[in-house]
Amino acid sequence: MKVISALPLEQHNIEIQHNREAWQRKPMLRDVYRDFYRLIASNLNFQIRGSIVELGSGMGHIKEVIPHCITTDLFSNPWLDHQENCYKLSFADSMVSHLILFDVWHHLRYPGTALQEFHRVLAPGGRLILFEPAASWVGRLVYHYFHHEPVAIRDAITWEAPAGFSAADADYFAAQGSATRLFWWNEGRDRLQGWRLHEVRPITSFDYFSSGGFSGPHLGGRFLHSLMRGLDYICSPFPRAFAARLLVVLEKETN
Repeated sequence: MKVISALPLEQHNIEIQHNREAWQRKPMLRDVYRDFYRLIASNLNFQIRGSIVELGSGMGHIKEVIPHCITTDLFSNPWLDHQENCYKLSFADSMVSHLILFDVWHHLRYPGTALQEFHRVLAPGGRLILFEPAASWVGRLVYHYFHHEPVAIRDAITWEAPAGFSAADADYFAAQGSATRLFWWNEGRDRLQGWRLHEVRPITSFDYFSSGGFSGPHLGGRFLHSLMRGLDYICSPFPRAFAARLLVVLEKETN
């Protein structure tokens, strides 16, 4: 099992800079991510009033699909709108209609503590949209052997921060299987008081795997891109075996 020892929070910003370089040189990766952003956009409920906010925006490219989204991160990079910490948000109570976390949930060492803060800022009926790695059979193999972060399928999940914890104490953490375990495999169902699990959708995406993501090599060109999309279609009925990504939509209960 991979283990990431305690690293400074700045490691996130280092990875953002590396990801910006990968984004520029990988057109296939850009196409794949735009499709992911469109899927997220299709889950917005515009009947809920309030701001649409992405936490951990990194490069902020979600604006290409959701231009009115407020982009934020732990670091005040010039292309982002706000600097925010998931454990202590600057937004007033019930003033946000949607919170979007793209590859952020698995970096939360204390997901239950963050979830309380998300519940505070969301309007009644507001949505928390998570887009995460899926720990299917193939997903576990790929993320374990070709990505530096641990999948952590069997590690204990520390739900709440210890007494005296401050948002400023957050460090670099990763457990790629966290959302799979809590929402797809239902290990966290009894921890979701005040939430309604609106959707859990595992997504087959050999297209994503072949793009190499931000850290791996890009395999092939446009022809392979088309072949992988065909393979996605064939394998999509078998998400436990082949899913690459996981979409989770939680709604804040209205009463």
